[in-house]
Amino acid sequence: MDSKYRMYINGEWVDSESKETFDVINPTTEEVITEVPQGTKEDAKTAIDTARESFDKGVWSNKTPAERARVIWKLSDWVEDNADSLAKLESMNVGKTIKYSRDSDIPFIIDNLRFFAGCARILEGRSATEYSGMGTSIIRREPLGVVAAIVPWNYPLYIAVWKIAPALAAGNSLVIKPASYTPLTLLEFTEMVEKAGVPKGVFNVVTGPGEVIGSELASSKKVDMIALTGDTNTGKKIMQMASNNVKRLHLELGGKAPLIALPDADIETVAQGAVVGGFWNTGQDCTAVTRVIINESIYEKVVHRMVEKAKKFRLGNPLDKSTDMGPLVSERQRDRVEGFIKQGVDDGGKIIAGGGRPKHLKKGYFLEPTILKDTTQDMTVCRDEIFGPVIAVYSYEKLDDAIEDANDIDYGLAASVYGKDIAACMKVANKLDFGTVWINEHGILASEMPHGGFKQSGFGKDLSSYSFEEYTRIKHVYVDLTGEAVKSWHYTVFGGK
Repeated sequence: MDSKYRMYINGEWVDSESKETFDVINPTTEEVITEVPQGTKEDAKTAIDTARESFDKGVWSNKTPAERARVIWKLSDWVEDNADSLAKLESMNVGKTIKYSRDSDIPFIIDNLRFFAGCARILEGRSATEYSGMGTSIIRREPLGVVAAIVPWNYPLYIAVWKIAPALAAGNSLVIKPASYTPLTLLEFTEMVEKAGVPKGVFNVVTGPGEVIGSELASSKKVDMIALTGDTNTGKKIMQMASNNVKRLHLELGGKAPLIALPDADIETVAQGAVVGGFWNTGQDCTAVTRVIINESIYEKVVHRMVEKAKKFRLGNPLDKSTDMGPLVSERQRDRVEGFIKQGVDDGGKIIAGGGRPKHLKKGYFLEPTILKDTTQDMTVCRDEIFGPVIAVYSYEKLDDAIEDANDIDYGLAASVYGKDIAACMKVANKLDFGTVWINEHGILASEMPHGGFKQSGFGKDLSSYSFEEYTRIKHVYVDLTGEAVKSWHYTVFGGK
C-alpha cells in the first residue's frame, strides 16, 4: 500500500491541479489510512481529453481482439498474484471481512477479467449475406469510444471490474471515478493495468467528489457512455446531465430485494438464506435481502431461527478470519441506517434482534445485525433502500398478496423464492418484476449470466456477453455487387424503366 496515492491520467501518476487532498478513513479504527487527490473539474477534463485522444488514435481500439484479450488475461494474472494484498486493502478501506474479500470478491474479479478476455474474441452478429439480392450486408461490432465508469463504495474493485473488463475487451478508452470513501484498491489495480500493457491514455482514474467529477463526465460531449453503479437519485441526476448530449447510459441503481417463503419451504434453508443474504457485506449490497415475506404457517418458526442465527454473527476486526461482519463504511452511513431502524419502530415494527451498536466494540462504525418483526409493506423500512444490516419480516396468507407486496416498490433488481415444489417456485419467479430471481438461494452470480434490474433499479446488464454488447455499437456496411451505375430501384426516384 502506498503512503500517498495519486490519480492516473495519460499514463502518469499525478496530483490534482488544485494540489488539494482528502483523507481516506478506516471504518474499523476510525483512523486515516492515507490521503488521495481531491480531483477538480479541470482534472476530469484532462482525463477525458486523454481518453478521447487515445481512442481516436486507435492505440487500443485498433488492436486485434486477440491482442486485447492477451493484455486483459495478463491483468487477471497480476490480480491473482496480488490477491492477498488486494483483499487486505479492500477489507481495511471498506470494512468488509477478509474472508469475504479474499474468498469471494477477488476470485470473482479474476474470473470476470478472464471471461471478458474471451468475449473480446467472439463478436456476435447476423451472418453476412445478400439480403437485398443486389449486395452483401455486413455487421460490424465496434467500440463506443470513451466510457466513463462511476464506481460505488460497497464493492470498489469488484464492481469497477464489471465495467472495466467489458469496456476494455471491446476496445474502448476509459475514465474511472472511484467512490471517495473507498478509492484505494482501484488505484492499486491501476498499477497492474499499467504493468499488464494497457497503452498510455487508455485507462485513466480521477479521484474526488461526485458532484464535481461525475458531473463533468456526464455532461462532456467527448464521453460516449456513462456506466454507473450507485443509488437511484444519483442515477436520475446523471440521466438529466447526460440528456444534453444523448450519450449512452448503463445504470445499476438501488434495490429492495424480497425473499418469499412458500408454505412448503424448508425452515432452516429459508432462515439461513435470509440472514446470509441480508447481512453479507454488512447489508451494504443492492441485492441484499431486505424483506422476508413468509407464509403464516411457517412464519414463527422461520423468524425464530433467523433470530438465533443473527445473534451468532461475530462482529469485529474484518481482518480477523473468524469475523462474520465488519463495520459500515462510514459514520454517516451508520447514522442513516440507525434512522431507518428508529423509523421502523415508530411505524409499528418490533426489534427482535440487534437494533443497536455492539457494546464490546468501542471504535468503528459497527451496528448489530437487526431484524424487525411484524412490519407491513407500507412502512418505510419495507419500501426504501436502507443499505445496512436490517431485515424486515412479515407474514402472508395468500400467495398473490405476497407477490403483489414483493413487486410493490420502485425497485426491481433482485428477489428470491424458497420452497420444495420447484414448479410452484418457478410460477412465482415468473411473476416477480426483478432482473434476477433466485430459487432456494439468494446472491449467487456468475460471469456468464447477466445482472441488472428493472424499473428504478436502472437498465443495462453487468456480467455476461450481454454486458459486452453494452460497450459496443452495431454498424451495417452494405457492399454493392451489381457493378451497375443505374440500380434497378433508381427509377422510383429518377427516370423510368
